[in-house]
Amino acid sequence: MFSLEALFCHVDDFCQLFEVQWRKKLLSNGGIRRNRKRSLCLSEIITILVAFHQTHYRNFKYFYLNQVKQQWSNAFPELPSYQRFIEWIPSTLIPLCVYLKHCLGKCTGIGFMDSTSLKVCHNRRISQHQVFQGLAARGKTSVDWFFGFKLHIVVNELGQLLNVTLTPGNIDDRQPVPNLLSELFGKIFGDRGYVSQKLADQLLEDFGIQFFAKPRRNMKNKLMLLHDKLLSRKRSIIETINDQLQNISQIEHSRHRSPVNFCVNVLCGLIAYCHQPKKPSLQMDWLLSQTA
Repeated sequence: MFSLEALFCHVDDFCQLFEVQWRKKLLSNGGIRRNRKRSLCLSEIITILVAFHQTHYRNFKYFYLNQVKQQWSNAFPELPSYQRFIEWIPSTLIPLCVYLKHCLGKCTGIGFMDSTSLKVCHNRRISQHQVFQGLAARGKTSVDWFFGFKLHIVVNELGQLLNVTLTPGNIDDRQPVPNLLSELFGKIFGDRGYVSQKLADQLLEDFGIQFFAKPRRNMKNKLMLLHDKLLSRKRSIIETINDQLQNISQIEHSRHRSPVNFCVNVLCGLIAYCHQPKKPSLQMDWLLSQTA
């Protein structure tokens, strides 16, 4: 059940600690800089942005004008105009990056990783697209071609996000894996896009991680422990999470007018998922009983 008060309290507790340290590290060009006070504090702005991804609304302008200004006016008594609020969104990028890191779960020794495409425009409009020129790229999924980015995520068996990274659509899935798993341990399961004996050996040597990738159809099956084989069959948990990120948290749409707002939208969608009370998870007791 969505609770605006609980979301704000969690965000505000983080912002009170973060803003003090953040202001100390900001660089100055030596000139006089005006620091006009806004009618909404940072925690209120972030709360509204994340709350959008926890509701059924598909258009942020409609959400702000109808839900926030009409239904939540008591919670946010000094709401600015929609245009003014949009001007404040880019300033939340750095705080949202740190806050997402704060919301990530803990590694339990079992992880599942996968990538999902984030289209920024229809394939027919690729040649006319200007917003992500030099940033996005054409890539291919198991379904079709797309123009945009790939979001790589790692989750544990409880459905909690452990780490995320974003790459252009034409980058090989295996390239960001070492950085993505550098702070994790245990066993990680991936799909066919991550098949590489060299990568598996590197992860084992550098981080002590046992990496399992589903073999391609023209490859021979390798001997695996029963426990590992059963876990590899449960990799569908991350596909369920990707589906929820796309359809519930709405991390993808093709109406972005700047790369910064695109990043803010993705970060808020991931944070909204982290606050989701009921996440897809595995029943490990049943799994252990099968290997006993």
